[in-house]
Amino acid sequence: MNERLTVVAGSSVTPLAEKIAAENKTPLVGVITTNFNDGESKPSIDGRSIRGDKVFVVQSTFAPAENLHELLKIGDAAKRASAQSIIAVIPYFGDARQDKKDGPRVPITAKLNADLIQAAGYTRIITMDLHADQIQGFFNIPVDHLYASAIFVPHIQRLNLQNLTMASPDTGGTRRAGKYANFLNVDMVVCYKNRVEANKIKEMKLIGDVKDKDVVFVDDIVDTAGTLTKASNLVMEKGARSVRAFCTHPVLSGDACKLIEESALEELYVTDTIPLKCESNKIKVLSTAKLFSEAIMRVLTDTSVSTLFYVV
Repeated sequence: MNERLTVVAGSSVTPLAEKIAAENKTPLVGVITTNFNDGESKPSIDGRSIRGDKVFVVQSTFAPAENLHELLKIGDAAKRASAQSIIAVIPYFGDARQDKKDGPRVPITAKLNADLIQAAGYTRIITMDLHADQIQGFFNIPVDHLYASAIFVPHIQRLNLQNLTMASPDTGGTRRAGKYANFLNVDMVVCYKNRVEANKIKEMKLIGDVKDKDVVFVDDIVDTAGTLTKASNLVMEKGARSVRAFCTHPVLSGDACKLIEESALEELYVTDTIPLKCESNKIKVLSTAKLFSEAIMRVLTDTSVSTLFYVV
C-alpha cells in the first residue's frame, strides 16, 4: 500500500467506496458525524493522520442537499488536516441538469456547486457521465470525466442480441446513442417527445424502424422513468422483438420502480453511482468500482487517465 493514498468514504455511497478501497488494496477511512439537535452536522475524518496524503473523498451528490454539504465539509476538514491534495470522487454529480440559464430568474446550479467544491479545497474531480459535458468547464481544476460505456459496451456485446438496434428515449440523447450505434455498427432509432411540463409527457413519436429488432436504450439518468418506460412500450407496439435499457445513474424518484415493473422493459441495467432504492427482478446493477479505482491509482502515480475515457 502506498502510504500517500487515503480513500475516505462519504455517507451517500459507502458500499461503492468500500469496493474502491478493496480494489486499491488500501484501508477505507471512515467519517464520524456528530449530529446536533437542530439538524446541524459535523463530520470528522476518522483514523490516522492524513498530513501529506493524497486524499480521495468518495461521495455522490444526489438529493438531498446534505450529500453535497457533507462533501464540502469533508474537503474542508482534509484541507485543515494538511492533506497534500484532495480529490473529489463524485460518481454522480447532482444538479447537473441545471447547467444553463433556460428561463428568467433561474440559477445555474451546476456552476454554483462547482464553485463550492473548489472553495472547499478540492484540487481535482473524478466523475462519471455528466449530464452535460460542458460542466467540466465550470471547474478551474482538472476534471477526469469517466464514461459508463466502458462498462456497458462489453455487457451489451455479451448479451449477443441478434438484431441489435440502439435507441435514445429522447432527442437530447441522440448523440450518446449514435456513438454506441457507430461503435457497435448497428442501426439507431430515436423517440421524440413533447412535454407539457417537467416530467410530464404530452405525446411521443418514434423516428426509425424497430420491426423484429432487439432494442437497447442508453441514457445517463433514469429519474421518474416516465420517458424510458413510455419509449420502451412504444417500440414494442411498433414491432420490436425485445427492449432493454442501460442508464448510468439510478435516481429512480417517485413511482419509477413501479413504472419499470409494469413496462415492456425486459431488463434495466444501472450502475452503483447511486444506491438502488428498490428491488426489482428487472433492474441489474453493474459496479463502477474497478473503473474508479484504476482512475485513482493513475492520479496517485501521475500517469495518464485518458485511456480510461472510453467514449463510443
